[in-house]
Amino acid sequence: MRTPDRRRVERLLAILLLASSVAACVPFESLWRKEPKPPPPQQPVAAPQAPLAEATHQFVVEQGSDLVGRIQVTTARHEDTLPDLARRFNVGYEEIVRANPGVDPWLPGEGTRVVLPTRFVLPDAPREGLVINLAAMRLFYYPPRKDKDAPLEVVTHPIGIGKVGWSTPEGRTKIVSKVKDPTWTPPASVRKEHAENGDPLPAKVPAGPDNPLGRHMMRLGWPSYLMHGTNKPYGVGMRVSHGCIRLYPEDISRVFEDVPVGTSVTVVNQPYLLGWQGAVLYVQAYGPLDDDERDWAHGPASLRKKGAKSKSLLWKRVAMADSSINWDRAREIAVNPSGIPLAVSKGHEGELQAVVAAAPEVRNALPSGATWDGSEDQYEGEGEFRELLSERDPAKRESTAR
Repeated sequence: MRTPDRRRVERLLAILLLASSVAACVPFESLWRKEPKPPPPQQPVAAPQAPLAEATHQFVVEQGSDLVGRIQVTTARHEDTLPDLARRFNVGYEEIVRANPGVDPWLPGEGTRVVLPTRFVLPDAPREGLVINLAAMRLFYYPPRKDKDAPLEVVTHPIGIGKVGWSTPEGRTKIVSKVKDPTWTPPASVRKEHAENGDPLPAKVPAGPDNPLGRHMMRLGWPSYLMHGTNKPYGVGMRVSHGCIRLYPEDISRVFEDVPVGTSVTVVNQPYLLGWQGAVLYVQAYGPLDDDERDWAHGPASLRKKGAKSKSLLWKRVAMADSSINWDRAREIAVNPSGIPLAVSKGHEGELQAVVAAAPEVRNALPSGATWDGSEDQYEGEGEFRELLSERDPAKRESTAR
């Protein structure tokens, strides 16, 4: 029989055991009842990429139209220069600088919107063979149509032309021969100039990275004048040659392959171009070259009198629509040439700012179908190139060129 004292002791022990068991449950419970994990931080949503531009060198010419292409804009990266962007989008140095006044050509700056002048009024010339507009520093090639019902196509590329004192001639000629990996034989006049400038030239410059003709050369019917590539691509779109016509290496390689010997070459000098898109007349102003001695005081209006005597379809249409053309607006465009086509038909007058604001933005990358692959070195595989060159007859590769 348990005494009262014993019962009190047992009750006390039971209370202590219960207290210890309750305390022991706390750490065990914490093992299986974990605090919920905080939600992962939200990742910033990337801005959608602008679409790639389409190739800016090849177009179908719409029936009754004198314009091809479209104005576009892109955004510069911190490492870009305007010459970088010019080559990427197949325009020339002067073209891209003219379209972007106030932008530093060598340091446009991260995030700067750059206008791409990739819309063109076709020159007032027969749409056949090669047509070169010196004032625009641009070449247009009209490939032969496959059949009479095929649409008219045009391929256009920027060019470099003769500097002041060494101007590229105007007129009509043709391609008389083509040479790959040519040797350059500088004319005596060019060697004399270089010697006077402390930069003497050898009698012959073999094919290779030091050859200013690049890897492709096409002789014109005019003696000493050529179309060729270059070892200095940044000179395309500038007046830097001794009269020859220079193209980017990637462009001359295409022209070399596509344009047969015997193709006609028409060289014009048209600083102000007029062209129709539907019922609207556009003016594209480049401004006259420094050594152009014609009177351009009134810009496109100066063409008005000359056009009245022209038998071209363009000027016949302009004459018929004369009263609907805002010639004062045309003159304003000429005073500040941007190289961007602007409408001058009454009721449709285009403002440069509005045209640029409405232009689609494209990704700062090589366009889809571009002629250039982004490689800076046209002499990749130099060892192979030298080996092949040594097997060729050097007599067949020589050229006297300006």
